[in-house]
Amino acid sequence: MGKLEGKVAVITGGSSGMALASAKRFVEEGAYVFITGRRQEPLDEAVKLIGRNVTGVRGDASNLDDLDRLFDTVNREKGKIDILYASAGMGEAVPLGEITEQHFDAAFGLNARGTLFTVQKALPLFNDGGSIFMTGSIASIKGFPGFSVYAASKATLLAFARGWLNELKGRKIRVNVLSPGQIATPIQEQLFDEETKRYFESLVPRGKMGGPEEIATVALFLASDDSSFVNGVELYVDGGTSAI
Repeated sequence: MGKLEGKVAVITGGSSGMALASAKRFVEEGAYVFITGRRQEPLDEAVKLIGRNVTGVRGDASNLDDLDRLFDTVNREKGKIDILYASAGMGEAVPLGEITEQHFDAAFGLNARGTLFTVQKALPLFNDGGSIFMTGSIASIKGFPGFSVYAASKATLLAFARGWLNELKGRKIRVNVLSPGQIATPIQEQLFDEETKRYFESLVPRGKMGGPEEIATVALFLASDDSSFVNGVELYVDGGTSAI
């Protein structure tokens, strides 16, 4: 029997990268998974890759109507949620002096506001004793040049987690933050040139970036009863980058 046998999980941004690897792992461990993505073609490809026990729902986590449609689908098909992995997010390097309102609103609109309403709208379906966790970033503590807005939007998530776990303690729902370091994903290919990738890779003590599957193993830990005494933490999964 898998570690998530009979559980229902919702993973936003689950059509690629770390969240997709996690969705695949959750299904392998016995869960039924709902994944979201903004674009239909990658979402369909992700559903095909996972292969079974998965529903793809197209939507933008910063759009409240899309979130309503997501949770209406979950309610109609399964009627409950045991695990919520709020992973939808975005980041773009813009240095101080060039930051625009649009850049700020996009980062906070998805990473902070979108995460907040994803969690809030999931709660009516949530089983007591469930697990909520969100994708943070080590950028919130490392001070990478150009990423101050992104870092600030991700730093809000630990504050959310600490407040929410206190509000949800009567329901025994745990709330944590999973903060990856340098992970080789498709979005990284779009955002970084080769020089930037080499720079970020050089910061990892082992000299090599992490893979999505290495994040998926930690996501499984936070989703399962293995982490039953883990609550309100930000877990850095970065190969030691944030430690040196």
